[in-house]
Amino acid sequence: MSLPPLPRPAGPIPACTCAPTAAEASAGGGEPDGAARRFGPTHTLILLIAFLGLGSGLFLAGTELDTVFALLGGCGAIGAATLTAAGGGRRLMGIFVEAAVRSGAGK
Repeated sequence: MSLPPLPRPAGPIPACTCAPTAAEASAGGGEPDGAARRFGPTHTLILLIAFLGLGSGLFLAGTELDTVFALLGGCGAIGAATLTAAGGGRRLMGIFVEAAVRSGAGK
């Protein structure tokens, strides 16, 4: 089965309209409205499956459970810190870091 060829414009192709204009870029409106919510339930499910798969794979490979839990906990902490920093929660992250430093210093 063959398809007929698509018609092509005779003149020059117009410029891409997906890039923000200078006025939008200066106002900070370069992203669509849906981009504000980047971490949804689908992402959570994917991460859950990845963590379960990684933990199961490490256990089946003969790694001790204490080591598996330590590695997955470290990965989770790094991921939570990254999401907090990227999501604009720098103040909240600063409070957590300050609490961790104070507890480590014994204050």
